[in-house]
Amino acid sequence: MIEPLDPGALFIGVGHPLRGDDGVGPWLAEALAARGFNATAQFGDGSGLIPMFEPSADVVIVDATQSGAAPGTLTRFDGADALPKDPFRNSTHEFGLAAAVEMARILGGLPRRLTIYGIEGRDFGLGSAMTEEVVKAAEELLEQLAPA
Repeated sequence: MIEPLDPGALFIGVGHPLRGDDGVGPWLAEALAARGFNATAQFGDGSGLIPMFEPSADVVIVDATQSGAAPGTLTRFDGADALPKDPFRNSTHEFGLAAAVEMARILGGLPRRLTIYGIEGRDFGLGSAMTEEVVKAAEELLEQLAPA
C-alpha cells in the first residue's frame, strides 16, 4: 500500500534525466515540488544522499530499477531493512543508492523512516526519453503520493 506523502517528509528523486528511464526519480521530484512538497533530485554519486538524511526525518526515495521485472513495475522497500543491491545497479557511479543506505546505517544516520520505491526501467540510454511504461507508473505513483 502506498501512503500519501507526509507534507513534512523529504522526497528525493534519484537518477539522471538524460538517461531515459533513469530520469524517473528527478521527474517525480519536480512534479512533487510543483505541488508544494519538500522534494529534490539527486543526480550524482550515492554518497551525496547521506548528508540529506536526518535521524528525525521521514524520507521517501524513488529510483529506477533494473531487476528483470516488467517495465513500469513498482516495488516498495523499507529502508529499515537491508536493500538488495542488484535492482539499483543502474547507477552511473559505483556508490549507488543501496550502498548509501547501508553506509548511513553503519554511521547511525538513517532517517527515522525511510521508504524507497523502485520503478522498473527498460531504456537507460543517454539522450533517451522515459518509456511509456515508466511514465505511466510515475504518474500513478505521483497521484498516490500527492492526490490532486
